[in-house]
Amino acid sequence: MTKLEQTEKSVTELDKQEFEAFSAWFEALQTERWYRQMEADAASGKLDRFAAKALADFRAGKTRPL
Repeated sequence: MTKLEQTEKSVTELDKQEFEAFSAWFEALQTERWYRQMEADAASGKLDRFAAKALADFRAGKTRPL
């Protein structure tokens, strides 16, 4: 049995309270990983072209207030 299969089995066996706690923990973990990835992408310059495009659109009057 793989780690994933073991984890799936364990999660399906959680009672309601344990499952809710697990869900909250897992959501926090996903959020943390997402933010770390965004920070790494920003630091490496991967997002620079999106920022440049947004600024160019703004300067060209192609945006509207929210």
